[in-house]
Amino acid sequence: MLLFVISFAALVCTIAARPPLGYLENQFTAESGEVRSAAIKRLLEVFGMDDPPAMHGHKQPPQYMLDLYNTVADVDGVTKDPYLLEGNTVRSFFDKLRSEQVEFRFNLSTVARTEKILTAELHLFKLRPQATLTFNRHHFCQVSVYQLLDTSKNNTQEKKLLSSRLIPVHSTGWEVFTITQAVRSWMSDERSNLGLHVVVRTLGGSQMDLKLIRFATGRNHHQSKQPMLVLFTDDGSRSTTLENLDPNDTEVSSDLPSAPMSGPPPRIARSLDYSEEDGASSPCQRQPLYVDFEEIGWSGWIVSPRGYNAYHCKGSCPFPLGQNMRPTNHATVQSIINALKLIKGIDTPCCVPDKLFSINLLYFDDAENVVLKQYNDMVAGSCGCH
Repeated sequence: MLLFVISFAALVCTIAARPPLGYLENQFTAESGEVRSAAIKRLLEVFGMDDPPAMHGHKQPPQYMLDLYNTVADVDGVTKDPYLLEGNTVRSFFDKLRSEQVEFRFNLSTVARTEKILTAELHLFKLRPQATLTFNRHHFCQVSVYQLLDTSKNNTQEKKLLSSRLIPVHSTGWEVFTITQAVRSWMSDERSNLGLHVVVRTLGGSQMDLKLIRFATGRNHHQSKQPMLVLFTDDGSRSTTLENLDPNDTEVSSDLPSAPMSGPPPRIARSLDYSEEDGASSPCQRQPLYVDFEEIGWSGWIVSPRGYNAYHCKGSCPFPLGQNMRPTNHATVQSIINALKLIKGIDTPCCVPDKLFSINLLYFDDAENVVLKQYNDMVAGSCGCH
């Protein structure tokens, strides 16, 4: 009887000590949430961010940035040619002054001081002359862009010439002026950013009627025609993988899929995996690995792509290693040692990416500027035994 009481008491203690089922489920959910949070944070670090940019409703990115993205990237965001883009980051900024005068100012606070300024361009949309002035005798005009300088020391307006060229009076469309010197000075001293001033003169040097030569402003014209600063920079993160590529090497593009996926791969792709039931293992090969930005929760601030196929390498590297497995000499020797069992504990070579490609991301930053950035080593171009 005493033994029964002791056993029953022990059972009661065990049940009492065991956490309820609801507690275990909550604990598992909490741990899963922590893992997801840590994973998202690590992924943000891969993309050079501390936090995801705030989402500001639906905005239309500048057509120039969309065209630039389509020039350098395929539908999956994979870089077509690493030498097409100057640097690895392009930013677009809209005019913040919104003045009726031909003056513009841009907030560059989102540009890191560590980035190298390569080229800066002022994009202005030239409007058609008013109908009553279309028969003006002038056919060309001189358009000059000046950097406004500090005038605190005197009462005169000081300015520095940045760019000047001839433009047809009756033309319409985008005109681009190089203003790299001004942006470099603004980055070294933020307080020196007093803006830009555009002056239009006749070929004889006299001031031209602003009703004849008109540029779109952020105040009175559609967003698609707003004045814009486009900045090309490099953060120094270009990898040796890209630096060692020969721009004339056609083999680079041949490793990419002939029909890039623009959406998640079908579930039938699972059949590519080797069968674990019968123990048979397929040789080392590249298989799909689709990264869906919508599932991650980033579709609100990423413009393109919606996701991309990173691919992964899977399979065995059995002896003997054929050239189709792209083995290194080291992997070949390791495979031989493993096959001959000359040394204990030597495994077969591993199936890993042996060529990596960059992807391009077009997105809105915290200040609602549109950014195009290249990220290195994001796609497995091919796999080999190493």
